[in-house]
Amino acid sequence: VRAALFRSSLAAFIAERVEVASPLNAWKRVVEGLALLDLGVSPYSGAIFHETPLIIYLFHFLIEYAELVFMITDVLTAVALYLAIQDFNKVVFKKQKLLIELDKYAPDVVELIQTPMEMHYIPLKVALFYLLNPYSVMSCVAKSTCAINNSVIAFFILATIKGSAFLSAVFLALATYQSLYPLTLFAPALLYLLQRQFIPVKLKSKSFWLYTIQYASLYLCSLVVIICLSFFLLNSWDFIPSVYGFILSVPDLTPNIGLFWYFFAEMFEHFSLFFVCVFQINVFFYTIPLAIKLKEHPVFFMFVQIAIISIFKSYPTVGDVALYMAFLPVWSHLYRFLRNIFILSCVLIFCTFLFPVLWHLWIYAGSANSNFYYAITLTFNIGQILLISDYFYAFLRREYYLTHGLHLTRQDGTEAMLVLK
Repeated sequence: VRAALFRSSLAAFIAERVEVASPLNAWKRVVEGLALLDLGVSPYSGAIFHETPLIIYLFHFLIEYAELVFMITDVLTAVALYLAIQDFNKVVFKKQKLLIELDKYAPDVVELIQTPMEMHYIPLKVALFYLLNPYSVMSCVAKSTCAINNSVIAFFILATIKGSAFLSAVFLALATYQSLYPLTLFAPALLYLLQRQFIPVKLKSKSFWLYTIQYASLYLCSLVVIICLSFFLLNSWDFIPSVYGFILSVPDLTPNIGLFWYFFAEMFEHFSLFFVCVFQINVFFYTIPLAIKLKEHPVFFMFVQIAIISIFKSYPTVGDVALYMAFLPVWSHLYRFLRNIFILSCVLIFCTFLFPVLWHLWIYAGSANSNFYYAITLTFNIGQILLISDYFYAFLRREYYLTHGLHLTRQDGTEAMLVLK
């Protein structure tokens, strides 16, 4: 599919779509950076290129094979996700079997227990959900570097689930180096690795702090090495304000599927710093409460955190959405507890089709304005937030039923209803 689209006239159209390519990861900006590098000028000397030095040097040698690089990257992402979920399912099954043997589950929850037959095809579904998702296909065809970011995060997830603290820290450092926001994935990764080592998550535990310091040291050392390597490649620190300053300060207000651009386009300049801080805090704010609530379920925590990043980051694209959507088959056992899945699926599909329509009405036909386009981006993001909230509610509800039973009663013996507060 990707190879066919690369050879079609749609490739140029998709590459120009603001939903697919942002000022941070657009291919035409990478080409501009490469042109400056070939002329002996720093690619960060202007206000065009905002990717990392490793990306520009990667394509400096592979520019002629760019299409092949992006297709291979997507395949590697799918393979990494397949292997990660395959290993995760084994861990889930062993844990589930142990809890059954210890009588930790209520006697009437047999229908909620995952069977090996149900879990067998989940890794394949995850890989196919990523490879065949129109969002990831468009991101690949547009040659958006978001596809590379997704691949790095996928390998980070694989290394974490395999229990390799070193590789997990290296890939997390690489993901942070690429787009900054994966920093928030440190907490779920640490929680999962602590579980693998059978170390209790207690602040008074010496082993907890020792392992946390070890993992944090590996992560920080890897990040420092990658940043120093970037300096040696360019012999300049210009990339730090051009990449990370650009992500945090949001100076380019080109429309995208995010929440930032419209607010700051309409806002007075002297208010912008305060609201930039407020908007950026959103990505990091939920990490601590989620870590407390989901400390026993770090992989689900990781899924929620990746979704939060894709919604609240400053320059999101549909490629970011494709990554967390690939995990939806992992939670297929939650479908019976989802309340609004059909409506929310319809909202996201309709918004996807309305993006180019309202863009055309605004930019080309002149019969609409920015309010119309922002309204559909706002609806799209609200749909994503409600979708993740629905999965979160369903997950907590199932966990409660496993412990307390499906048939809940009040003290007086009447039937009770579970309410999330």
